[in-house]
Amino acid sequence: MKYWSHNAAYHPLIVDVARGLEGDVLDVGCGEGLLVERRASVSRFVTGVDADPQAVMRARARIETLLNATVYEGDFLEIFLEPGSFDLVTMVATLHHLDFEEAVSRMCSLLRPGGKLIVIGLSANRTIGDWVLSGAALPVVHPMGRIHGEHRDIRVVTRAPTQTLREIREGASRLLPGCKIKRGLYYRYILLWTKAR
Repeated sequence: MKYWSHNAAYHPLIVDVARGLEGDVLDVGCGEGLLVERRASVSRFVTGVDADPQAVMRARARIETLLNATVYEGDFLEIFLEPGSFDLVTMVATLHHLDFEEAVSRMCSLLRPGGKLIVIGLSANRTIGDWVLSGAALPVVHPMGRIHGEHRDIRVVTRAPTQTLREIREGASRLLPGCKIKRGLYYRYILLWTKAR
């Protein structure tokens, strides 16, 4: 089943980057596998990882006919993945489920020189400015949800974020020199980084 959600709205961006690389990609917290499936047509090989057994079962069913995709069940911080073996590593609404520093460091270690990292993340609203910016998105978010037939529950584990965007920026700038972070629609931020060659 294809669907539209606040997370899936960012899939075209990620697929476009994968298309330009034509390499090996990793999706951390792949859920039920929609993004793994979408990238398989533009990538050499796609690997998904998720800790939720039910989501992994559904993801494997989704990609069972694809020869260039696989999904592993396990904790991203513990499962074995060959260092320096991916051209693109992505996380969509997953980073806030993990220890920020450990997860970012692990993603960096898995990228080849020149590889790209894309995080579509959630941040906590704590300041008046955070709440004002989130509220300003409402006139766009709700109509877009209706236009696209938003699918709100895809039966995956969810968790509220605890870090503010400011805290995320500070941590990312320390661990990912030169990274770019910007607020996106649908209460998400976009983090982009390229590993030095």
